[in-house]
Amino acid sequence: MAVVRLLQITDTHLMGDPAAAMRGVVTLESLRRVLHATRERIEDADALLLTGDVVHDDADGYAWIRAELGALDKPVLCIPGNHDDPELMRAGLAGGPFRHCGHHDFGGWRIVMLDSTVPGDAAGEVSAAELARLGSALGAGCPPHALIVLHHQPVPVGSPGLDSVGLRNGPALLDVLARSTTARALLCGHVHQESERRAGTLPAFSTPSTCVQFVPGSAGFAFDTRGPGCRSLELQDDGSVVTRVIWAD
Repeated sequence: MAVVRLLQITDTHLMGDPAAAMRGVVTLESLRRVLHATRERIEDADALLLTGDVVHDDADGYAWIRAELGALDKPVLCIPGNHDDPELMRAGLAGGPFRHCGHHDFGGWRIVMLDSTVPGDAAGEVSAAELARLGSALGAGCPPHALIVLHHQPVPVGSPGLDSVGLRNGPALLDVLARSTTARALLCGHVHQESERRAGTLPAFSTPSTCVQFVPGSAGFAFDTRGPGCRSLELQDDGSVVTRVIWAD
């Protein structure tokens, strides 16, 4: 089986106004910089992962992500973040190439996309129904390996402010994964920074935003000077993950 190649794009925070900025960064322009910097990887990718906070509380921003990613001729696996309304996101990104939540098989890997959003709350939680769906997706019929993807970080990243709005029921998620023989790694957005931690026995990766970043280890929500980024992943036949962050600057 061939290596499965993915590109994670997260926390784009788009708005209806193409000139709208977050902390002085024009988010649409910043996304375009990332897509330009990764154009060759996009060509080689089996799919793109769009891991939440696609818009910044403005559903008109979905039209821009449709325009930018819809033309790339790649499956786009989507989950909402705390700044997204899941129903408005489904409506704004309806039809191919966008696929919302669920699980998706590529070669020897299953990509399980979890909704961790809680209406009106910046923190996240994987509902009992989502946990049951995860357990089923990792059970009979699952390919040999699985990557679990959600918006909120499942374990602390060492930034107290951000960790206060992380996944509230991380232990319940890890309990499901501990019973699985196919789970290999977790991937999230939300924290606007690069990290690699352990979630039980599994590696857990977070990824920079395509717009602004938070300072790693910050007690609050201090903004970094790093530019936009994303993450490439190569899922190997033996269940290992080769991954690196790509900075547009």
